[in-house]
Amino acid sequence: MRPEPRSRDETLALRRRLIGSSCKLFFSNDPVKIVKAKGQYMYDENGRQYLDCINNVAHVGHCHPAVVKAAHEQSQLLNTNSRYLHDNLVNYAERLSKTLPGKLCTFYFLNSGSEANDLALRLARQYTKHEDVIVLDHAYHGHLTSLIDISPYKFRNLEGQKEWVHVAPVPDTYRGLYREDHEDSVTAYANEVKNIIEQAQKRGRKIAAFFAESLPSVGGQIIPPAGYFQKAAEHVRKAGGIFIADEIQVGFGRVGKHFWAFQLQGEDFVPDIVTMGKPIGNGHPIACVATTTEIAEAFAATGVEYFNTFGGNPVSSAIGLAVLDVIEKEHLQAHATEVGNFLTELLKEQKMKHPIIGDVRGSGLFIGVDLIKDQAERTPATAEAEYLITRLKEEYILLSTDGPGKNVLKFKPPMCFNKEDARFVVDTIDKLLTAMEKEDLNQQKTSAGAT
Repeated sequence: MRPEPRSRDETLALRRRLIGSSCKLFFSNDPVKIVKAKGQYMYDENGRQYLDCINNVAHVGHCHPAVVKAAHEQSQLLNTNSRYLHDNLVNYAERLSKTLPGKLCTFYFLNSGSEANDLALRLARQYTKHEDVIVLDHAYHGHLTSLIDISPYKFRNLEGQKEWVHVAPVPDTYRGLYREDHEDSVTAYANEVKNIIEQAQKRGRKIAAFFAESLPSVGGQIIPPAGYFQKAAEHVRKAGGIFIADEIQVGFGRVGKHFWAFQLQGEDFVPDIVTMGKPIGNGHPIACVATTTEIAEAFAATGVEYFNTFGGNPVSSAIGLAVLDVIEKEHLQAHATEVGNFLTELLKEQKMKHPIIGDVRGSGLFIGVDLIKDQAERTPATAEAEYLITRLKEEYILLSTDGPGKNVLKFKPPMCFNKEDARFVVDTIDKLLTAMEKEDLNQQKTSAGAT
């Protein structure tokens, strides 16, 4: 028998008593209690509808009926581990293989993006016989100990940087080392990787992998300049390492133009390993690592079995297949391009109107709005960004911030997010920024009058 629903305050009190305090809530001062969701909308206990602008996990839409049906039907037949033969596992691997470059033809299935990245790290070290890893600054690759060690976003606040970890500058052409006015930011950023390798080799270190999110998300919704991965990979491979593309936030058609975000770099770029999570199962815990035959064979040569109890089970695989079906049948990749371009143009119009908007960047339905205090220094407008997302919540829009300065509004909505939603969000942002500017002007006048 299902228990009676609790009030929001009762649920909050129980959470504070029973759940670890490091498990943070969105809008912690006034959290939202969500009880159901559909498509790009979420509903609280009072039936109020919120527009979800950040939930890239519910990739094809919350509670998509085709995904729910696939899970339900397979759950009634069988769910067991992958040591038994089952068509769903191989059918899913075959479908995924058709979306990737031909050399990425061997798959491992897991439960989460963190597990996928941990396995990718193991594969790289076994294949290269090296230990060291190069990562981008501010990166986040997962919550396992091995991944905290390669996530500057986390380790800078914990035990610090390990000897075998090397941090390269984020290829950010808005506020990074080499900006939009640099004559060749691609080569300049790639040379930073080259210099890191050379310095590491002088100390007797050997590079196993360059580990990078195809589009850095926690780092501030960054779009690396095309060609950067090719040049960085050239330096890494020359040193005996491999390139790992973390697609956990941005894969499965989110960028619109391509199915995978690494493909934005150009047709000539192919990673050695690709990791997948979050959107792969539309909220169901499933993840994947795709790699080459050579790397997989080197991993198997240890003689140690790789076994994941739930990875690739029949229900997970059925859900994964359903997600791919929905992306294809509902033309969500083309939809991401069309709606993403529309949203980007609306936001760029606001940039011309509101000086606090320093940059609008993105691809498809992966978009960042960089809020700044001043145009010259591009100082992050952290407090203003926090205030804005709090006010948006009060207008029934769920948005969040990211980036080192917590000043970048990040748009990663379910792929069914539409033009009407985009217009609603931007009109609301315009209204709130206009009010903020008016309040700031009034304060300036008051201060001037007082002096």
